[in-house]
Amino acid sequence: MRKFMGFVGVFLAIILLNPPTSMARPSKCEECHVKITPGIVKDFNRGKMSKTLTCKSCHGSSHMSAADADKAKLPTIATCKKCHKKQADQYLSGKHALGRIAMNAMPTTHMQPKAFIAGQKGCGGCHTLGLLDEKAREDKDRQYYKYGMDCQNCHTRHAFSKKEALEPEACQTCHMGFDHPQWEMWSSSKHGVTYLMLRDIDPKNRSRVPKCQDCHMPEGDHRVFTAWGFLGVRLPEEDKEWLNYRLTILKGLGVLDPDGNPTGRLDIVKAGKVARLTKEEFDKERARIKTVCLKCHDKNFVDANFKNADAMLKEADKLFAEAIETVAGLYKDGIIKKKPGQAYAYPDLLAFYEVDTKIEQILYEMFMDHRMKAFQATFHMNPDYATWYGYAKLKKDLAEIKELAKEMRESHAKK
Repeated sequence: MRKFMGFVGVFLAIILLNPPTSMARPSKCEECHVKITPGIVKDFNRGKMSKTLTCKSCHGSSHMSAADADKAKLPTIATCKKCHKKQADQYLSGKHALGRIAMNAMPTTHMQPKAFIAGQKGCGGCHTLGLLDEKAREDKDRQYYKYGMDCQNCHTRHAFSKKEALEPEACQTCHMGFDHPQWEMWSSSKHGVTYLMLRDIDPKNRSRVPKCQDCHMPEGDHRVFTAWGFLGVRLPEEDKEWLNYRLTILKGLGVLDPDGNPTGRLDIVKAGKVARLTKEEFDKERARIKTVCLKCHDKNFVDANFKNADAMLKEADKLFAEAIETVAGLYKDGIIKKKPGQAYAYPDLLAFYEVDTKIEQILYEMFMDHRMKAFQATFHMNPDYATWYGYAKLKKDLAEIKELAKEMRESHAKK
């Protein structure tokens, strides 16, 4: 008996010190998946959902063997909404859920490789959003690559951890790099540096500085919205000087034609909510974000910083508008020819890297890289990014565009 009890003690010690790779429930799903995808089972069982849900809650019960694996349902927002209605409704009212509209609205999206867009290895990797229900999964691009859905971009499957989604790195994969380096700007700002330091040296007090979610998802609101939007444009504009810059930029975006009349792209801007088109809408979003700032800063400080941030965007727009008009002049004089499928003899900023002249390549980088950094770094309180990666580069771009335009005119005159 003593030997037996000793054996039991050793066995229990081994189990406690070396727990199994997953705490699989004795269900049909987990009986198989603990062998073929043990990581998934382990992730699911470490999360809160495993206490009340089973695999079929999200994947259905049509798939019960290897022979019918294709019958397993893949979740959509509607799946998550069954339990998380408030969060799902908030998310669907914001701009994240409209990311796919913005991507597909670009005039050159259809020219890209399938893997790049539909395969989610490029723009589609972040912008394939708005997967509301099963009908949305029937889209032709979804047949090319069926995986992925909105909620799990932040609440990674199958753990769906709220703690993970609350950390700033949850935003990093999409909000980094060339055209929207929010991660780089925030993480090297005083807010970001302090938060990341405190997470190591004083984790109990790290909440004294804001991370992405604190400003853009206050009180857990999944809507995610900003006053300026991604493009940094708004209508109407009370500053007449700035309005002139803005009208030139809107022409370059194809929202207005070269004569200043609205085009069909204005409807896409509305559908994708990428700009505020009424004063009331802009003021409402600005007031909302200021309320967040006022939790830590006094009103004078907040007002002064927003005033200067707006002024910096105006200065960036001044340089950018001059560059657009310089290139537009080359179109007007027939030095740059309108391309097949191009709506107007005017630079199209949304063609991105598909333009075929060096001067338009510089204009594209000026728009998507340097103006974005000048504008976004300013609002993320990062003066170095706003200067050397933004405003200074805009000046350099404009100088190069003017020089190239002069050379192109001289070359054209000799023909």
